[in-house]
Amino acid sequence: MPIITLTTDFGLKDHYVGAIKGHIYSELPGATLVDISHQVSPFHIQECSYLLKNAYKAFPEGSIHIVGVDSEKTSENTHLALLVDGHFFIAADNGVVSLITDEVTPDKVVEIQLPNTISSPFPVLDVFVKVACHLARGGTLEVIGKPFTGLRSIRENAPTVTNNGNTILGTVLYIDNYGNVVTNIHKNLFEAYRKGRAFTLEARNKKLSEIHKKYSDIVNFELDKSQRRGAGDLMALFNSAGYIELAIYKSNPNTVGGAATLLGLDYRDTVLINFT
Repeated sequence: MPIITLTTDFGLKDHYVGAIKGHIYSELPGATLVDISHQVSPFHIQECSYLLKNAYKAFPEGSIHIVGVDSEKTSENTHLALLVDGHFFIAADNGVVSLITDEVTPDKVVEIQLPNTISSPFPVLDVFVKVACHLARGGTLEVIGKPFTGLRSIRENAPTVTNNGNTILGTVLYIDNYGNVVTNIHKNLFEAYRKGRAFTLEARNKKLSEIHKKYSDIVNFELDKSQRRGAGDLMALFNSAGYIELAIYKSNPNTVGGAATLLGLDYRDTVLINFT
């Protein structure tokens, strides 16, 4: 039976996630459910897409991904089921799918039209779960909807290259659980314009001239502990998704703060790279 994943902004305080899982297990006692995240910022489809885009490829083809962010149906926000890159997605047509699949063209898209479905304030439970269970049983998209071609498309702000290729103007894409700041500058773009040159990465009033491969690279273990850079120091690295990330090494956002709070950065704030 295919894996069913859940990505929502429901949090864990309320009953919503438990009700969704209970309903799926009632329909499919042998189901395998995986939580990608339930801590998406409310209605933040860009954040949702970043999490899901970097997670879904780790699952086997045929997996079913329920997207419970901004999911209430309106005349401008219909419900969709899609086959993309060998995976099924069930989501509202709010643009989140276009952000997840910006590099892959969907194979099939249908507008969900289930019989005897009433308008509901909890469509993930009342609609999306039914579709997921249908697909998990081997059902087809054609049975639960009609072909849909008007997929809403939005694009995340892309970095801008200026100054004759000497400057990359990026923005904050995501802030993770550690307070690390993920920019929209990908390693491929950075290397394409760097061409072996020195650089300065500027974020607010901080400047960095090195980008590491992993967090512990900031520590020179050959030095005495009293002379090392380490916990509490600002660093940049290419994260597991390939984006430039700013981090405070071994930070705790609940105590000393993370890179986002210490630098005063939030979603879509500016980050600069100047090559010399």
